Amino acid sequence: MRPEAGAHLWDAADAARLVDEFTRGRSEVDFISDLIVRSAVERQLEILGEALNRLRRDDADTGARVPGLDRIVGMRNILAHEYGDIDYEIVWRAATTSVPALIPVLDELVDEARRGAGL
Repeated sequence: MRPEAGAHLWDAADAARLVDEFTRGRSEVDFISDLIVRSAVERQLEILGEALNRLRRDDADTGARVPGLDRIVGMRNILAHEYGDIDYEIVWRAATTSVPALIPVLDELVDEARRGAGL
């Protein structure tokens, strides 16, 4: 794993944990009707996607180990550039299904990066 990959993975894992925290205990209706929570989740999904995009650019081999990386980066691009056309049902499903499944993968890669850096 390339040295710079660790920082990107840490950023991605942190953003994923925050998405999980912000949506935990809420219903889809709660999420869609709460602009503050929706905005917070969108921002963390943007960070997640950008961190993984940078990982893919800087360490393609490690990026290839992240399931759904292309879809995550694609969602980031939609949130950042097509903000008027966001389907919040898709965002909700990603935030409550895909992101929680991604957290253990990112945590394992962060741990691997730490071990590789001797931390």
